[in-house]
Amino acid sequence: MSTTNGFTSVWSDLATLPFEQGYLEAGGYRTRYLHAGDRSKPTLLMLHGITGHAEAYVRNLRSHSEHFSCWALDFIGHGYSTKPEHPLEINHYVDQILSVMDELGVQKAYFTGESLGGWVTARIAAQHPDRVEKIVLNTMAGTMANPAVMERLYNLSMEAAKDPSWERVEARLQWLMADPTMVTADLIKTRQAIFQQPDWEMACRMNMVLQQMDVRQRNMLTDDELRSIQVPAMVLWTTKDPSGPVDEGRRIASLIPNAQLAVMENCGHWPQYEDTATFDRLHLNFLLGA
Repeated sequence: MSTTNGFTSVWSDLATLPFEQGYLEAGGYRTRYLHAGDRSKPTLLMLHGITGHAEAYVRNLRSHSEHFSCWALDFIGHGYSTKPEHPLEINHYVDQILSVMDELGVQKAYFTGESLGGWVTARIAAQHPDRVEKIVLNTMAGTMANPAVMERLYNLSMEAAKDPSWERVEARLQWLMADPTMVTADLIKTRQAIFQQPDWEMACRMNMVLQQMDVRQRNMLTDDELRSIQVPAMVLWTTKDPSGPVDEGRRIASLIPNAQLAVMENCGHWPQYEDTATFDRLHLNFLLGA
């Protein structure tokens, strides 16, 4: 993390790091990516949360690219990837990620997913274990359907989609953080540019369908599905996660046969960004461990 007088910058996190930004055409979708690390190294796919984007991982690329070929992706309906004009459910994201892997010529990858990214990761691990080495489920969505949380997230997201003002984008980002000062002008501007795209309000409606109870329930991860995951897993939770308590992370870890639980203090829904040093240490110890 680069800090000067309390100011943090997405670009400063990337400025001296060899990386590339680009687009892949795969499975009928255009997927935007940030890539760092030699492509001969094992592949690590980094998957963001709902209404998020690849920059969720800018602070983790440097340390992880020493060991992995890192691909931080924009889901369809998010960031600068294709924005389909139909409701997006978990199978659509799964199809996108598998298509990206095929386009890259990657048979098996390591996965780390935050929130929605964890939901997609768990579904891939359950349905396509032959494509997965290890998984990290970071404040994962898909096991809870709390109406108050869903309504709050929907309202903050749609308000910012309809009116991507500085204040509304800032409010959406602050939902992610235990420490609101982590939401800097640079981060707000990065997300505001995405939310100001002409098709963003439509895209937000399409990805927000997972906050509708009937749609969410038919996409949720069942206990039996979690029990079926055989690959090594780390369930990472935080003490100030706005989506659910540490007990939910503990429950998830107890269901996955080869899982361990890691708990980070004083972080919200973006621990990889809020406390990069702790996250990277826990994360790499797991991914690189025997």
